[in-house]
Amino acid sequence: MLSPNEDPRHVELLAMVANLHADARYRLKVGSTVSIGRPWMEGAVADHLLVSLPYPYGPALERCELGERHIRYLWLVPITAAEANLARSQGLEALERLLERGDVNVVSPKRRSLA
Repeated sequence: MLSPNEDPRHVELLAMVANLHADARYRLKVGSTVSIGRPWMEGAVADHLLVSLPYPYGPALERCELGERHIRYLWLVPITAAEANLARSQGLEALERLLERGDVNVVSPKRRSLA
């Protein structure tokens, strides 16, 4: 998760997502969306998270191997309910194209919804 500033909510969000993913009934993968029930930051419009590849850092960050342990790092992108609905109905690629075309800073708490 990237953020323009520190916020204790981020620790809570990461714990919530880790707990959700730990339950076999709710495993998260690239393209999953999670409703967080409130804006991800004070004053933000986005109230969902999208599980995505770590695009800002390239593929070198995505995978880490420590001996026999294989770790995969994914990015939690703040999105709006309308954007989450778009991802569920039209697919991840449709949302990613929309975000790319909109040339938005996805971690800006004041960004508008594109869907």
